[in-house]
Amino acid sequence: MPKKLTAADIIVPLDVPKTKKTEYIKNYLTFTHNTGRVMLLAGDQKVEHLNDDFFDGGKEITLEDANPEHLWKIAEQSPVSCLAVQGGYASKYAPSYPKVPLLIKLNSKSHLVKADQSDPLSTQWLTVEQVLKLKNNGANVLAVGYTIYLGSEFENQMITEAAKIVFEAHQAGLLTVIWIYPRGKAVKDEKDAHLIAGACGLACALGSDFVKVNYPQKEGAKSEEIFKEAVKAAGRTGVITAGGSSTDPKKFLERLHQQINVSGAIGSATGRNIHQKPLAAAINFCQAIAAVTFNDASVDEAYKIYQGK
Repeated sequence: MPKKLTAADIIVPLDVPKTKKTEYIKNYLTFTHNTGRVMLLAGDQKVEHLNDDFFDGGKEITLEDANPEHLWKIAEQSPVSCLAVQGGYASKYAPSYPKVPLLIKLNSKSHLVKADQSDPLSTQWLTVEQVLKLKNNGANVLAVGYTIYLGSEFENQMITEAAKIVFEAHQAGLLTVIWIYPRGKAVKDEKDAHLIAGACGLACALGSDFVKVNYPQKEGAKSEEIFKEAVKAAGRTGVITAGGSSTDPKKFLERLHQQINVSGAIGSATGRNIHQKPLAAAINFCQAIAAVTFNDASVDEAYKIYQGK
C-alpha cells in the first residue's frame, strides 16, 4: 500500500497564495485519494478524436458510448481522480453529476489536420477565471489541464499559455496537469524516451503538479526501464502515462503495474480502454485500475476485480 498522505506531507508551490493553501492541499489529497497517485478518466477525446473513439456501430465500441453521458455515469460510480473534459461539456452535464470530480481541459484540437500538413497548434479556449465561474456555480472542479505539442514550430505560444495557466490555477488553489506530446516536422520519434524525459522536465519548469506523456518505446529495450529517465527528469512533478489505444484488459493492468512499480510513474490517464466498454464493465475496469494505482494490488488481484470476482 502506498503511504497515506496528510496535509503535512504536501509541498505547496510558492505561487499558491497563503489564503488558498488549505484549498490547494484539500484538492491535492482529494485528487490523489491521499496517496499522491492519479487515476484520470479522459473525456477530452470528444474533441481530440471526434467520434472515432465513441462509435463504430457496436462492433468493438459499446453503443452506450455513443451518448456523451456514458462518461459521466462511469465517473459517478468509479473511484477516479477526475473526469477530464472541456468546459462546455462540464457546463452541460455537471448540473446532473455535481459530485463527479473534474479537470477542465483549457485547450483542444481535432486530429484531422496531420503533422505532415502543418505543425500542431492548440490554443486556449477558456481562462482559469472562466473555469472558476463554473466551479462557483456547482461544478466540482479540482484541476485544469492544457496540451503542449513540443517540437511544433508553435511550441513557444503553447508553452507561454501553459505557464500562465499554471500560475493562475495555483493562485486559485487548483491543481494542474500538462499534457506534453512531442509532435511536428522537427520530431522524428514521438515515443523516444530521451525526448519524453525532456517533456517531463519542461512540465517541472512550468511548475505543473502533474504531466501526462506517452509511454516510450524503443526496439530491444524495456519501456518500463527507459521510462525511468522521464520520471527522474520530472522531479516533483508527478508523471502520468497515457492509456493509449484499446488493449487487452490484463495486458493493460500489467503495463500499468510496471509503470508505477518499476518506472516510478504516479498513475495513468485512460479513456478508450474504459469508456468503450458497457457501463458495468467500465466501472469494474475503473475499480481494477484504482486497485493497482491506489492500493498497490497485484495484476492478478486487479484482474479479478475487473472480472467481478
